[in-house]
Amino acid sequence: MVFSNPDPESVAAVPGHTGGGRRSAGKPTRGRREAPLAELNGAVAALTGAASGIGRALSVQLAKEGCHLALADLDESGLAETVGLCEGTGVKVTSRVLDVSDREAVFAWADAVVAEHGRVNLVLNNAGVALGATAEKMSIEDFEWLMGINFWGVVHGTQAFLPHLKDSGAGHVVNISSVFGLLSIPSQSAYNASKFAVRGFTDALRIELEIEDCGVSSTTVHPGGIRTNIARNARVDPSVVDLGGEVSDVGADFDRLARSSPHKAALKIIEGVRSNRRRVLIGADAVAFDIASRLPARLYQGVLVRGARRRR
Repeated sequence: MVFSNPDPESVAAVPGHTGGGRRSAGKPTRGRREAPLAELNGAVAALTGAASGIGRALSVQLAKEGCHLALADLDESGLAETVGLCEGTGVKVTSRVLDVSDREAVFAWADAVVAEHGRVNLVLNNAGVALGATAEKMSIEDFEWLMGINFWGVVHGTQAFLPHLKDSGAGHVVNISSVFGLLSIPSQSAYNASKFAVRGFTDALRIELEIEDCGVSSTTVHPGGIRTNIARNARVDPSVVDLGGEVSDVGADFDRLARSSPHKAALKIIEGVRSNRRRVLIGADAVAFDIASRLPARLYQGVLVRGARRRR
């Protein structure tokens, strides 16, 4: 679907854009840390997981900032609702139903985005799912399903769009990890693995981009409890009962702990892009997880073990 700004200059160059190609030769810029996308008005952003939650909030806020959008999600009806929310902002919006675990489909989407918008400056790999199960009893099918979306979806999105970002002359990659990419907790071994993988992948990407000095940067985002549907839509295996949990309590427990809104998360992420942050922590719980991750593992793991044993 395409919703266009009638203004023929809707794909005009953004600040930092050199008209295509890599950063031009000239005065050495080694070590510079200024944000490639300090100005988002007129930029083009591609975003996965746009049908709800943080993805929807990012879409709406970016549209308000004057950023043209290419939105994707597997949820067709939710995606259409997000597109509707972005209408009337004067930006061009395109959308595609997409399974981010399908590498060929993601690469085809990236090519389509450039064909439809002329370029792309910002990629936000936000699509994600959740799974509750013990490491011993979770099915390999569920594990592969989660990794296909949470990790490989990030890899596919990054690799598909990165050449286009470099061609734009001013680009940024945002990959969504989690507080569970900072600390591991029981019943979340698959989710932890995927989010630690996103963190490691994006940290390495950031260093590579700085070495290349190509006008593109990256940010890892660690959201804490955000009021979205991810926990309520999670696959939960009965094995969580072995750890003191209840299958029926997952969504309710998450709702009690979720303190931040998707809108606040979106504002924080956008500010992270503008200021070229390496990492963005969202919520007081994310800050607490970050602090705990720097402590000896036996301390926080001991607390988790004692708490789980009391609930059994």
